[in-house]
Amino acid sequence: MAALAWLLIPLFAAFGAAIWGSWAARNRTTGDVTELAGYARFREAMEKSHSASEPLEQISNV
Repeated sequence: MAALAWLLIPLFAAFGAAIWGSWAARNRTTGDVTELAGYARFREAMEKSHSASEPLEQISNV
């Protein structure tokens, strides 16, 4: 029975490594599109907030 346990340990390790390898190699490009769109919205919002407020020189002198 102990020999069987010593044989099963490497098999479980290889199975776990295969699962981890497939998870680590997954395609992650789907999140980039939404992140870039969010960054573009953030930049637009920052440009709007500066254009509607006082000029930068007046704010820094206060």
